[in-house]
Amino acid sequence: MAAKILVVDDDTETIEFLKLILTRQGYQVISADNGMQALSAARSEQPDLIILDVMMPDIDGYEVARKLRNYPDIAATPILMFTAKAQVEDKVAGYEAGVDIYLTKPVHPVELHANIKTLLAQRPPSVAAPARKGHIVGVIASKGGLGVSTTALNLALSYHQKYNAMVLAAEMRPGQGSWGEELNFDDPCGLCNLLRMNPTEITISSVENQLVTTPYGVRLLLASDVSGDIDCISNLAQYEAIIQQLSLISPLSILDIGTKFLPAIHVVADMCDEMILITEPQPMAVKRTHTLIGELRNKGFGSAKVLTLVTVNHTRSDLTLSTSQIEEAVNLPVALGIPPSTELAYQSAVRSIPISLLQPDSLVSQQFKNLADLVSARVPKW
Repeated sequence: MAAKILVVDDDTETIEFLKLILTRQGYQVISADNGMQALSAARSEQPDLIILDVMMPDIDGYEVARKLRNYPDIAATPILMFTAKAQVEDKVAGYEAGVDIYLTKPVHPVELHANIKTLLAQRPPSVAAPARKGHIVGVIASKGGLGVSTTALNLALSYHQKYNAMVLAAEMRPGQGSWGEELNFDDPCGLCNLLRMNPTEITISSVENQLVTTPYGVRLLLASDVSGDIDCISNLAQYEAIIQQLSLISPLSILDIGTKFLPAIHVVADMCDEMILITEPQPMAVKRTHTLIGELRNKGFGSAKVLTLVTVNHTRSDLTLSTSQIEEAVNLPVALGIPPSTELAYQSAVRSIPISLLQPDSLVSQQFKNLADLVSARVPKW
């Protein structure tokens, strides 16, 4: 089998140049254009060798190398640092970070190939590590407008901020997305692009290509708000393939499911490891939530899988049901409540900054951090 090489560089011309040379030599080539993608691809793809640049927009190559050397499953993977930084202190920093060979650009293809062959020949044979599976958390409500999208996005951001860990968040409703517009992304159609693929074409690479990197350290799979895109909402095999790949890319993925009326709800729910159920402390919302809890229990949530109930309040507390009234009505404890945040929500919309980051010390932000704490106990260590 051809050796698999991960090429990491933020310059597309360099990536294409290396792909051309390496594929001609019979290697299988995968690529990443920033440090976080590199770490994710290295864990999920288990390459035989990594070619790594130094200067990248998020974390530099030295830090990537150090992190890779701390992962037991890929600690022995050879790293060839390939960079324009040619000073002696740069090379010393590379070797101290754990790289095996440090090459400076430009380099003759023959010299590059000779070094690659040397590293591959020196790599000790090993038993392939079992594929790691990340934790999948679904966020759902009995009807729209209860705060599912807001909770899913801010939970992901709060988890990353608090634990400095890789986390993905994905919208699951084509034609009904909101994060793209809220965060000012011009082309929020990653979910639809994947749903229109043949399921066999949905791989780690194809999903990675559709993820959007935010300034906040969390990557998103976005759904458009174009009504015509709803035509792919029933592509069940594609949903299954997408979620499967997300679980291989990140230790934690948070899915904005919306409501139980998603046509793919059975597939999506079956692939979730736990579910966060959003309700509003109002009589009709609680009544519908009670029905949904019964349906989720039939799928193992609340027994084999964790089911967490969260209230999101949009009105004054004197006009809502109390926590004890809600718990009595649904026969499930309320884990926490998100208080009203009318002014914060307005400022968030105007400034295109998520609520949890707009005022990190607010009670609303603290509750999202508390929710992140609840989830963290079940997220695997990668």
